[in-house]
Amino acid sequence: MRRRPAELTSRKPRKQYHHGDLRRALVAEAARTIQARGVGHLTLPANGESLGVSRTALYRHFADKAALLAAVATEGFAQLRRDLVDAWEQHGGGREGFDAMGVAYVRFAVKGPSYYRVMFGGLVEADRADCGLQEQAASAFGVLVEAIVQQQKAGLVREDDPVQLARYIWAAVHGIAMLGIDGQLRDAEGGAEALIHFANERLRLGIATPPR
Repeated sequence: MRRRPAELTSRKPRKQYHHGDLRRALVAEAARTIQARGVGHLTLPANGESLGVSRTALYRHFADKAALLAAVATEGFAQLRRDLVDAWEQHGGGREGFDAMGVAYVRFAVKGPSYYRVMFGGLVEADRADCGLQEQAASAFGVLVEAIVQQQKAGLVREDDPVQLARYIWAAVHGIAMLGIDGQLRDAEGGAEALIHFANERLRLGIATPPR
C-alpha cells in the first residue's frame, strides 16, 4: 500500500518506525511539529529527540534544519504528484479527470497544511539540489501540463501555450487551497471543496476551445 504524508494518516506512536526508514520518520515528525507549533519551533535536535534518535543518526540524514525542510517539501511534492495522477487516471482523463485533479489538489492542501506551507511558503532554498526537490516539484507541475496537452489533442482545450495555461489554472486552484488551509472559507457553504467544484466549471469554460 502506498505511504502517504503523516497528516493524511493516523499518527504512529513515538519510536514506531522500521529500521532503514528513519529518514521518512524524521520528515513526518517535522511536519507534525510545523502543524502543531509552527516552523519557528522546528529544530533538528528536538525533531530527533522526539523519536528517540541519537544525534549521530540524526545528522547522518540531515545536516541542518534547511535540509530537513527541503525533505518535507520534497515528500509533499511527491505525494501531490501521486494524488494528481490517481485523480486523472481514476476518472479516465478528459474533463472529468481534469476536474478531479483540481479537487485532489485542494484536498491535499487542506489535509496536509504543514507540507503545503513548506512547499509554497518560501521556507526552502529554491536552488537546493541535494534531495530531488526541484525534480519532484517540476514533476508535479508536469502532470497538469500533460493533462492540458492531452485535452488539446482531443480538441477540448484552446491551443494556447500549455505551460502558461497550467500556470493560470494553478494560480486559481492554489488560491482556493490557501483560503481553505487558512480557514477563510469556514463560513462558505461547502467550504473549499464546494469552491473548487465551482471554479473547475468556470476554468473549464475559460480554457475551452472557442466555437468556430
